[in-house]
Amino acid sequence: MRQIIAMGGGGFSMEPENPLLDLYILGQSEKQRPKVCFVPTASGDADNYITRFYKAFESHDCISSHLSLFCPPTRDLEAYVMDKDIIYVGGGNTKNLMALWKEWGLDIILRKAWQQGKIMAGVSAGSICWFEEGVTDSYGSGLESLKTLGFLKGSNCPHYDGEEDRRPAYKKFIGSGRISGGFAADDGAALHYIDEELVKALSSRPKAKAYHVCKTEGKVRETVVETMYLG
Repeated sequence: MRQIIAMGGGGFSMEPENPLLDLYILGQSEKQRPKVCFVPTASGDADNYITRFYKAFESHDCISSHLSLFCPPTRDLEAYVMDKDIIYVGGGNTKNLMALWKEWGLDIILRKAWQQGKIMAGVSAGSICWFEEGVTDSYGSGLESLKTLGFLKGSNCPHYDGEEDRRPAYKKFIGSGRISGGFAADDGAALHYIDEELVKALSSRPKAKAYHVCKTEGKVRETVVETMYLG
């Protein structure tokens, strides 16, 4: 079973007092104490981000680690990744994340891990990366489209309600054919895929929603995907 849990926003980095999404991710593993590995590439392996991850997950029933590409834990990255149960990708600059992963061959390793049943998860850049393309602020000003890993078909837009430019930009890009249709998620909402099919949308906040956005008959249409509130 191949699983991906893509968060539009939330988790320990955005909702430090609300562990609902992080606990949901941990709960998808069959292991009693799953090994969860944080991948903070998009933040440039920011020390503060890594520290916040360990602080958040030390109170959960899991074994925590992180994978730095600026200070690698080992030469054998594949063995390191394959030893884990959950890969949790942090937010930041998606374009830099893609460039570094490809340079290190981590994109290939992660695809193999996913195909072998390791759970892939992430927030913001860590959500966009799993799709074919997404809406990113990686270029410093304004929003752009970006080709990503393609584990999942279509496009993705995080922070749908959290950043005012996200919704209009996503609709504009889909309307112009710049990117294909796909799914967007509010801050506090997540999309859970099993074997490349969206099986449910979840939320850590009662009003957080997910959306299917596509172009049909020349018009961009946005359909709400009801979320299951985890509280």
